[in-house]
Amino acid sequence: MTDYTPEYEFKDRLLSLGLARVSEAAAIASAKLIGRGDEKAADQAAVDAMRTQLNMLDIAGVVVIGEGERDEAPMLYIGEEVGTGIEGSPKVDIALDPLEGTTLTAKAMPNALAVISMGARGSMLHAPDVYMDKLAIGPGFEPDTVTLEMTPTERVVALARAKGCKPSDINVCMLERPRHSAMLEELRETGAAIHLITDGDVAGIIHCAEPLVTGIDMYMGAGGAPEGVLAASALKCMGGQIQGRLLFRNEDERGRAKKAGITDLDRIYTRDDMVQGDVIFAATGVTDGSIVRGLRRVGGYTETETILMRSRTGSLRRLTYRNPI
Repeated sequence: MTDYTPEYEFKDRLLSLGLARVSEAAAIASAKLIGRGDEKAADQAAVDAMRTQLNMLDIAGVVVIGEGERDEAPMLYIGEEVGTGIEGSPKVDIALDPLEGTTLTAKAMPNALAVISMGARGSMLHAPDVYMDKLAIGPGFEPDTVTLEMTPTERVVALARAKGCKPSDINVCMLERPRHSAMLEELRETGAAIHLITDGDVAGIIHCAEPLVTGIDMYMGAGGAPEGVLAASALKCMGGQIQGRLLFRNEDERGRAKKAGITDLDRIYTRDDMVQGDVIFAATGVTDGSIVRGLRRVGGYTETETILMRSRTGSLRRLTYRNPI
C-alpha cells in the first residue's frame, strides 16, 4: 500500500458525524423500496444518496472497497475519488456497502443496513471482488483461539474451552448456502446451535462482537471478500477477531487479486491485516435487525437508528435521526 496518511492527519473525531450522515442518507433513500421486490432500484437509490453525501465531506477520499470496477458506474466503484478534495483535506480510504442486504430490502426481511467505514490512506486491504473464507469471534479471547486452519469441529471445541462451557452452548452464525452444507452437517454433530441467515454477513459478523445481546458466539463460512474488510472495520472498533482467506474459482478471479496488488493468494488475513490503522465505522438500519432498528415513519418524519464507532477510543454511539418526509 502506498501514499499512507499519518494517523494524526486522519481527523477521525471530526469526520465521524459526517460519516453517520452518509449512512443515514443511504438508508433513507433505499428504505423507500422496502418490500417492492426491486433489488437493483433499492441499491441504486442507496448508492446515489451515499455518493452525494460523501462529496459534501472535506476529504480526499478513495473508494477501496466498493461495488465494482470503474466500467460498472454509476455504482460507487473501486478507485472512485470522493469528497471536496480541498487543500488540506485528509487523504482517506473508504470501504462501503450502500445497501448490505439488497435481497433483504426487496423482500422486507430483517438486518438490511447501509454500511461505511473510513481510515487513513493506505490503511485498508484492497480486497478484490471474490469470495473469502471467514471466521470471527468476539472480544476477550487470546489471539488465535480459533483459526481457519482448524476444522469446524475444532473451532467449536476450542471456543467452548475458552468460554468455559460445553460445545452445545456455542451459537454459530453462517450464511445459508449450498456451499456450506458439509460444514453445517459437521457443526450440528458438535451439538452447537446454528443461526442461518439468508444474506448480510457483515451484520452476521458484527453479531459476534456483542454475544450477550445477539446470542451469537462465532461466525464462519464463505462470503464476499469486500464485506470481510467492512466487518474487520467494525471489529476493529468493537473488539473481536476475524480471519479471512481469499477463495478463487478461476483464473479471472486470481487476476483480480493480482490487479489489486495481492501476491500471496493463500495468505490468511487477520483483522489488523485487513485494517491496519484507526478507523471509523457507521451502519444505519434499513429494515429492523438485532444491531439497529430499521427506518420508521413517525408523524411527518422518518426516523433512523445508526451505530457510529471509532477504533481509536473504542466508543460506540447510537444515533437517532429524524428527517421531515
